[in-house]
Amino acid sequence: MPRAKQGATPHRNNASSDQNENRRSVCPIACTLDLFGDKWTLLVVRDLMHGKSHFKDFLASPERIATNILAERLARLSANGLVERYSSSDIAGREAYRLTEKGRSLRELMAQIKAWGLDHIDGTDARLQTDSSKFL
Repeated sequence: MPRAKQGATPHRNNASSDQNENRRSVCPIACTLDLFGDKWTLLVVRDLMHGKSHFKDFLASPERIATNILAERLARLSANGLVERYSSSDIAGREAYRLTEKGRSLRELMAQIKAWGLDHIDGTDARLQTDSSKFL
């Protein structure tokens, strides 16, 4: 998606007017933090990138997210076009979640956050095993 140039008319994305009204400012950093700036959202994205797709899979992560928080984060990611729900082929009558193209575009950012943490925070370890084609 093209970036707005300084002094140019702002680029309008597909965000609802409700989302626009709740913004603190038009600063792209502030708006990004409004979406991802809590302690759970990027962990849900991480798990999606690692192939988790069912609600129970997210609950099994080591950080132990509460069910109400997980439901809210998945709904927010879906409302912002980063995640889509679909009928699970593994569990009849259940829904599953996957990243959209917009959500997958976070791959590089997630890799940079991971690398920074490994380089600058003592005691961190990349323990989650991944299929390298899915993540980092």
